[in-house]
Amino acid sequence: MFESSFISGSRRLDVDERYVKELDELIDLCRLNLVSVDEEMIRRAFRLGFWAHKDDIRNSGEPYIAHPLAVARIYVEQIGFDDVGVAAALLHDVVEDTELSIEFIRDSFGDTLALIIDGLTKISGAFESRDITQAENVRKLMLSMASDIRVIFVKFADRLHNMRTLDSMPLHKRHRIANETIALFAPLAHRFGFFAIKSEYEDLSLKYLHPEEYEQITVGLQDGRKERELYINKVIDPLENKLRDHGFEFEIYGRSKNLYSIFQKMKRQGKPLDEVYDVFAIRIVLNSQESKGKEDCWRVYSVVTDLFKPLPERFRDFISVPKSNGYQSLHTTVVGPDGRKVEIQIRTREMHDIAEKGVAAHWKYKESVEDADTEMERFLTWVRDLLENPEPEKATDFVKDFSLNLYDKEIYVFSPRGDLMTLPRGATPVDFAFMVHTEVGYHCIGAKVNGKMVPLSYELGSGDQVEVITSKKQSPSADWIKFVVTQKARSRVRQAINERRRKAEETGREIWEKRAERKKLSLSKQELAHLAKRLKFPSIEQMFYEIGSGLFDVSEALKLAVLHSQGEHEEGSEDRLKLHFEQFVDSAQESGSPALLIDGEVQTDLVTSYASCCNPIPGDEVFGFLSRAGAVKIHRVGCKNAPNLILNQADRIIAVDWSRQKDIRFVSGLRVMGEDRVGMLNDVTTVISKNLKTNIRSLTISTDDGVFEGTIILLVSDLDHLRRLIERIKRIEGVHGVYRFEQQYEDDVQL
Repeated sequence: MFESSFISGSRRLDVDERYVKELDELIDLCRLNLVSVDEEMIRRAFRLGFWAHKDDIRNSGEPYIAHPLAVARIYVEQIGFDDVGVAAALLHDVVEDTELSIEFIRDSFGDTLALIIDGLTKISGAFESRDITQAENVRKLMLSMASDIRVIFVKFADRLHNMRTLDSMPLHKRHRIANETIALFAPLAHRFGFFAIKSEYEDLSLKYLHPEEYEQITVGLQDGRKERELYINKVIDPLENKLRDHGFEFEIYGRSKNLYSIFQKMKRQGKPLDEVYDVFAIRIVLNSQESKGKEDCWRVYSVVTDLFKPLPERFRDFISVPKSNGYQSLHTTVVGPDGRKVEIQIRTREMHDIAEKGVAAHWKYKESVEDADTEMERFLTWVRDLLENPEPEKATDFVKDFSLNLYDKEIYVFSPRGDLMTLPRGATPVDFAFMVHTEVGYHCIGAKVNGKMVPLSYELGSGDQVEVITSKKQSPSADWIKFVVTQKARSRVRQAINERRRKAEETGREIWEKRAERKKLSLSKQELAHLAKRLKFPSIEQMFYEIGSGLFDVSEALKLAVLHSQGEHEEGSEDRLKLHFEQFVDSAQESGSPALLIDGEVQTDLVTSYASCCNPIPGDEVFGFLSRAGAVKIHRVGCKNAPNLILNQADRIIAVDWSRQKDIRFVSGLRVMGEDRVGMLNDVTTVISKNLKTNIRSLTISTDDGVFEGTIILLVSDLDHLRRLIERIKRIEGVHGVYRFEQQYEDDVQL
């Protein structure tokens, strides 16, 4: 009924003359900024939006249609993608706020526009939450973005107009919306290259979140405006004359940095506004032919540095190596008149448009639709990568990964073949390995940076050449989560860890079922849950995981199950079961180990053993894990199972240290990699057994394409002993890497 009344009455629609004029201005802007314009579609979208919202009033008191018109104008002026996006901006609220259906939009405008409106409708609820950083809200945004990139483009314009009119909202909503904007929309706009939108987001957020600082900076800049303009002219005038002498066509102007970046600089440097020197920059935009653009930028740089002394440490070449969002420009800081430092940016008109309008500007400048689609697909690939881990270990992990991939601190590294890759600052060889390929990341065992072996946690720097060493036997370690920074690496590592856990649970279940079958035990799911609870496991799955991982002896569960089975029909069976269990725990505490200090004292009344999952040795940082039977199993802090134990069963963790007892040997393992040359094996074994008097328990060697990989199981006295072995083996000619190797050994030493 609602939709049919529009169809029957649309010809008589009485539109305020003011908005008709604004619509005409919008279409003129479309002709100026867009590659093609379907004027009839835009007018139909306006008429439908006007009619659907005819009775709606904004908080500011103006008719609601003013908002979609303003959003459409922002979309055209600051994004300028296409006319379908303009129509979507005019209709972005109609399904959410009126009785119009998405089916009516589809019938009236086609599938593409309906898809965009549907995406905008689905994410609108996410931004009503008090916590936009909830994983599900961010995921909704990303999913909608992946369906059609124009969803986020229209949302950018919508959010900008809402920020411009935020004064009409209640105080608590202002704070919530401003926080959402600075936490999510500003960095996301940066990632897509919309610098002008990002800067306005930041400044308006500052206005509502830090009003005093906003006012202070605004007034300070206004007070110093005349003096600043005089100084800028002292720099610009000679530059302008020189550039004209060289025949350049250009635009040159001074501009203050945005208020938020000045605010951040004041905080970072701990200085007031008048002591922060680089609050403005001079920009030179060249009207050069595309084929000569880069060359002209460098020629202008030469003119600049002939006039003013440059500061080499403040030079940035984003033309040869663009930022990940496509930004290109030369940045240099020079010593201007009166010894003051001035930043100068040099770019072509095309570079400038892409810097301001980001990925959408590629549509305008690419020679073909196919090229533009390829550029857009690069950004959509980034979105899809973020969504590839559908069930993160924690909801907050997705948001953290998402945020890490938005910010602009970047480094540039090279593969051995000279291929350039962009990574976030703080990235490690593991991040690089996953960027090369997922399989390279999974099997990364070591890395060389600029020809030298480095730890996998090594922080890469711009210009580093990175070579990844892989092994088919390697798999991601839980420790990697502590130092990887890219979303792709973090999600793949988590997936691998979760898969290992799943397999351990399956193994534990199989072990239980086989042993239970021998005992002729058959427990229902409810009985298993009861057994797990009696053993103080939070779930059946956790019990099977610990059995499968070797953290818990299945015999303990079987003994308790047998006791339960024997006494389940007897009166007082619960008390008897409790007594049997306590006796069972006591019997497990018959002997102890003098090699460990527990709570600062040598213990003789606790059974202790060394976890086969990590094989700790004296000198390692360790902790104790109290088993269900009262025995203590010693783990390294860096053990692959440590995060799960510490996070989920903290009440069973006890402080453990090493005593001074001598003449005890511990099982440890080394993984050695290097060149497959004659005599290599002999050199390695000589160093271990003869030079350092160390017993080798077992040794396995495999070779492939001139590279050997060996696993050596040996007996060492402590961590220093192991470190001496590692350092000595590293000095053998042709050895590329030596790493401590963790594996479950059947013949672990038990004290």
